Amino acid sequence: MKILQKVLDDCKKRNPNEPEFHQAITEVLESLEPVAEKHPEWVEAGIFDRIVEPERQIMFRVAWVDDNNKVQVNRGYRVQYNSAIGPYKGGLRFHPSVNLGIIKFLGFEQIFKNSLTGLPIGGGKGGSDFDPKGKSDAEVMRFCQSFMTELYRHIGENTDVPAGDIGVGAREIGYLYGQYKRIRHDFTGVLTGKGIPWGGSLARKEATGFGLCYFMDEALRDNGSSFEGKTVLVSGSGNVATYAAQKATELGAKVVAMSDSNGYIYDKNGIDLAAIKQIKEVERKRIKEYINIHPDAVYTEGCRNIWTIPCDIALPCATQNEIDAESAKILLANGCKAVGEGANMPSTAEAIEIFQASGILFAPAKAANAGGVATSALEMSQNSMRYSWTFEEVDAKLKQIMVNIYRNASKAAEAYGQKGNLVMGANIAGFEKVAQSMYAQGVAY
Repeated sequence: MKILQKVLDDCKKRNPNEPEFHQAITEVLESLEPVAEKHPEWVEAGIFDRIVEPERQIMFRVAWVDDNNKVQVNRGYRVQYNSAIGPYKGGLRFHPSVNLGIIKFLGFEQIFKNSLTGLPIGGGKGGSDFDPKGKSDAEVMRFCQSFMTELYRHIGENTDVPAGDIGVGAREIGYLYGQYKRIRHDFTGVLTGKGIPWGGSLARKEATGFGLCYFMDEALRDNGSSFEGKTVLVSGSGNVATYAAQKATELGAKVVAMSDSNGYIYDKNGIDLAAIKQIKEVERKRIKEYINIHPDAVYTEGCRNIWTIPCDIALPCATQNEIDAESAKILLANGCKAVGEGANMPSTAEAIEIFQASGILFAPAKAANAGGVATSALEMSQNSMRYSWTFEEVDAKLKQIMVNIYRNASKAAEAYGQKGNLVMGANIAGFEKVAQSMYAQGVAY
């Protein structure tokens, strides 16, 4: 980099000891160097300097009482990153790994992902280092109520609309929304991922996984291939992974492996998704229970080695940096021809370089997993209209959005002489819309 190197250096200096954030901004700024060359007016207006700096960072204490009547203290975050094209939009993550750097990396990525959807939503992210695992419903409720008692003053249907993420599902959204409504005496679409009876959208639970496969299907077909007859690995077993596996299967693929944080299962006959849904969604148990239902399947402790299983398509849907350089090399050696990121930044920078150098189809998260936030924005639209669409209507809108994201990213890459480079294409296509808006609105944004 020449033009944007100082932007990167200054940002790293201002934000030390945040490796995930540094990884995200490095990848994006490297992609945007040719954009800076083409648009010196954006450089002069400080667009690149401003877009790496959040508009607002909120950090707060969350005190709550556990079932043993002991006071517990966690830390809450909301980073409102960029509102140039609409209200801040992005999930809440409840996980012990959460810190400010993680939230900033996720919020920064969210800017471009949200822009790519074509819908009027800005970028933000939030969460806490609270771990819902092993907690009773009453403990989760008390934590969520305490968390929202601070967060409510910073959000609103036209200001900031959070959603779910890792550790924040339908249960947590319900408790959060109930507390918001109690405090504000206001029934608005301030959270997405709500229950269907009280303002939620059909197809939201399925959206990220379905959207990933719609994106990959369009990309595969554009490259003379498809899911039909392919062997697929899916890491994770939450909503994204489960519904990516379901849609891949519907499109003709055979999903042979899935995982959770403890280990992974391999079923040469194809994963039984009904069993996965029963274990993970109903019983809330670990994925190793699968072998009690299907004794022919194999369970392996530790989730890392899932990528050693031969496959045609890999869909990492668990967490950030789960595919490193070693795993990338193994995937390629075993015949993998395409990788679609369902989680946020699941491949390390070194892994991405290996994938791109090999010439396989690589779909970055900010494009490939945008289906979740796209459907959240569709939920916001339904709330504003006091109306709801059918599952089929939402699913059709989602599919068209994902097809458009692929086409726009592919077109942007080709326009800058990088045909097939969807990392660069997604970054550029997402950035240009935001940059144009920031430039038009002056230095206030």
